[in-house]
Amino acid sequence: MTKPPLNPIEKSLMEAEIVEAIRTVYDPEIPVNVYDLGLIYGVDLKDDRSAHILMTLTSPACPVAGTLPGEVESMVRSVPGIGDVTVELTWDPPFTIERMSEDIRLMLGF
Repeated sequence: MTKPPLNPIEKSLMEAEIVEAIRTVYDPEIPVNVYDLGLIYGVDLKDDRSAHILMTLTSPACPVAGTLPGEVESMVRSVPGIGDVTVELTWDPPFTIERMSEDIRLMLGF
């Protein structure tokens, strides 16, 4: 059964739930969630409730390159009412510490 399109308030609330779900995924080498670490470049929630997440990793040689995007996808899928979820991994632009939230940079001593 097809769900009705999201109205602007529902969309905003669901986007916030997606971000909170992503914040439960941590980089195993740094004790910080991937959202506040700056690894999430974009969260695009469509009217049909499908979500596209654009993300990167701290390095192309990251040992969790094969698993971290799947963890993000799994957590976004757990959001009530969400439709299809795709996670796209990109290296452009590359990750830099400037992408971290200010609080995280201070916590990590940058």
